[in-house]
Amino acid sequence: MSFNWKKSLIVVFDIAIAAYLILAVTAFNKPAERASVCSEVKIDIDDEMPDGFLNANEIKQILERQRLYPLAQPMMSVNARDIEEALRKSPFVQQAECYKAQNGHVCISLKQRMPIMHVMATNGDNYYVDTHGSILPETHFASDLVVATGWITKKYAQKTLTQAANEVIRDKFWQSQIVQINVLTDGSIEMVPRVGDHILYLGSPNNIARKLERLRKFYLYGLNQAGWNKYTYISVEFDNQIICKKK
Repeated sequence: MSFNWKKSLIVVFDIAIAAYLILAVTAFNKPAERASVCSEVKIDIDDEMPDGFLNANEIKQILERQRLYPLAQPMMSVNARDIEEALRKSPFVQQAECYKAQNGHVCISLKQRMPIMHVMATNGDNYYVDTHGSILPETHFASDLVVATGWITKKYAQKTLTQAANEVIRDKFWQSQIVQINVLTDGSIEMVPRVGDHILYLGSPNNIARKLERLRKFYLYGLNQAGWNKYTYISVEFDNQIICKKK
């Protein structure tokens, strides 16, 4: 029986390739990953604003409390999914993504819930509401937000008052001018301006944009001429008219 050198060389060549692939995976990649540690944590918060509740330091504290902050930890032990799940449990986080880079950086991207109103209701409820009507708990952060007071249930705040607050913050003038929204016992609303010694009465919480536009024109063509402190009460409850009470 003759020895088949060609077949033997092919077998040896296949064994060599297999050995190289195993070596490349186990000897090259794994030791390098085990040896590397997290040298930097990059935290990016989408639409980070002064009115927001989240900043890089707060994210760091959340992860440290869960013993998940990755800085100086071996990259092999950093679990990006655990970091995402821990951050998503925060009521102020809308979305969270985390990934590890080859340079030893751990990158965290967040989208936070943006509060638009601080509710301090007559029934004792104290919470924040975001742009979508979601309830956010009371927090130690101080934000320059519209304060909503009066007869407010959580359902009313989420379904009705959020729409009114969104109309206020959508316009830069009203965002800076309105400091308080008060809900009366019948569900109608009035607003307290930053400038001017008067109360703005909007009536039922509908057609808010149209009522605010009428108020803007009255500010421009009326109060600028008569004086901002001439009236104590300004009502735009009814269409095509503005009712004012003098001091």
